[in-house]
Amino acid sequence: MSGGGAWTGVALAAVTAGYALASKRLARASVTAPIVFTACGVFIGPVGLGILDPKRDAGAVLLLVEIALTLVLFTDSYELRGRDLHLGRLLSARLVTVGLLLTIGAGWLLAVLLLPGLSGWEPALIAVILAPTDIPVCKAAVANRRVPPVARHGLTVETGLNDGVVLPLFLLVLAAISGTASSEHGLVGVFWRSLLLSSAVGLAVGAAIGLLLHRAWVADWVNREWSQAVVLAVALASYTLAAATGGSGFVAAWVAGFAFAALLRRGTAREGAGTGGHSTDLVGRFTEGLASLLAAMSFLVFGAVMLGPALQHLTWRVALYAVLCVALVRPVTAAIALVGSGLRLPTVAYAAWFGPRGLPSLVFGLLCVKEHVPAARTLLEVVALTVALSVLLHGVSAVWLSDRYGDWFEAARARGLRLREAGPEADLG
Repeated sequence: MSGGGAWTGVALAAVTAGYALASKRLARASVTAPIVFTACGVFIGPVGLGILDPKRDAGAVLLLVEIALTLVLFTDSYELRGRDLHLGRLLSARLVTVGLLLTIGAGWLLAVLLLPGLSGWEPALIAVILAPTDIPVCKAAVANRRVPPVARHGLTVETGLNDGVVLPLFLLVLAAISGTASSEHGLVGVFWRSLLLSSAVGLAVGAAIGLLLHRAWVADWVNREWSQAVVLAVALASYTLAAATGGSGFVAAWVAGFAFAALLRRGTAREGAGTGGHSTDLVGRFTEGLASLLAAMSFLVFGAVMLGPALQHLTWRVALYAVLCVALVRPVTAAIALVGSGLRLPTVAYAAWFGPRGLPSLVFGLLCVKEHVPAARTLLEVVALTVALSVLLHGVSAVWLSDRYGDWFEAARARGLRLREAGPEADLG
């Protein structure tokens, strides 16, 4: 490893260890991991100490964020349970369908109006990149048990579903832009390889290994530690096989998570105690923890490679787009999507506000550079500032707003109000 690369590793380890040692104290002060890692990234990047060099470390940077997003996509789909879907459906169904389409449409229109340097499908690409939410950016918003079940589960399900829903749109819009690497395959080629073939690969890998692991549990052939390693292997195998066939490893990993979890849960429910004490919750903990760690490290890279340079070339148009995207586009479109849901105004406001942008957006932005999108520089600046604003505002507000929202819910229930926020059982009275 070169001297510069070695110092990058030292900086990464130092920031990770430093945050870990004070993580509980920082969480109480509403200082999240993405906030700390992003700020440290700017400090060690080219606009700061220059320890992390985007040109020298480009390959390692892209590899890190791609692995992080692969594991996050896999764990998002793996961890979705029937109970989450049941309790959160009132919220998530509207946000992932109507809300997502409105968000993309509004972001597209805003880009056309504010960013005249973009042409063709490039405004749409920015809107798609900034559409998926990343609730771990403000984890307290769903981790606070005082928040009503519909909101907690609904926002969690939205994040688990919408990044996978946005992925195909991202790939198709990317292929529609002339001059990109994906455009060489054409829309039909991208649809076939990146969507259909990759989904089939993910389904096959996830289902096959899920079935094999369940059989190994029943036969008592595998211990708990190696069960966790199998989960990681599924995510990486589905990604690499899809990439080797010219498809999308991200799509494959997302589908594999669903298939793998479905086979395991179905078998566990059927066999019960016959699985030797193994559970899907237990085996997923290692991959979930690794995904969280790599996601935090990705924010360090984000601060150095994307945000720092973007701040140097900041224009009022980019700044205004980022502010409106965070403060207006998501809140308004989500609120419209929830009209007629029967949810009270505090719940609509809470769900509308907590649509944070994070890891999926920054990875999609970096992939646009790899794909040689003509307006990649402008696109990176917009994505960088929008994600940075979201990381700061949603992260800082999560603890306080979740407590205030919890206060409202408890007071409303004490007055005997029937609230759909309590879950489907509340409708039964």
